[in-house]
Amino acid sequence: MTVTDAPLSVEKPRTPSRPAARRNNFELYSWLFMRLSGVLLLFLVLGHLLIMLFLDGGVHKINFAFVAGRWASPFWQFWDLTMLWLAGLHGGNGLRTVINDYSRKDGTRFWLKMLLYVSVLLTVGLGTFVIFTFDPNIG
Repeated sequence: MTVTDAPLSVEKPRTPSRPAARRNNFELYSWLFMRLSGVLLLFLVLGHLLIMLFLDGGVHKINFAFVAGRWASPFWQFWDLTMLWLAGLHGGNGLRTVINDYSRKDGTRFWLKMLLYVSVLLTVGLGTFVIFTFDPNIG
């Protein structure tokens, strides 16, 4: 039997402890969202701070009546709602990435992400509820 007649065999590579990632573009879209939402949040938050702290008379003028007058305008409701949603999703997405990078066990990763998703959903949901149901005529 010659060398060319012998069957070729290649050892199987070691299997990784984590299964291979699915082929989809979720991480790409997540990366793009972080960049775009970061730029939008920069303008929204700096505009918010500029208006609340400097143009409207400073922090000592912020009270229930101030918020009631501000949220009487759909523009300010939309501004605050956009800031709330972008900040919640941006922070949640960033923390999801940290959890994926640093949690070693699949079970730990799963429960930390479930806790994260529930907390982001509750925070953003409650904030949205407050913005849309705010009643300035409490009394």
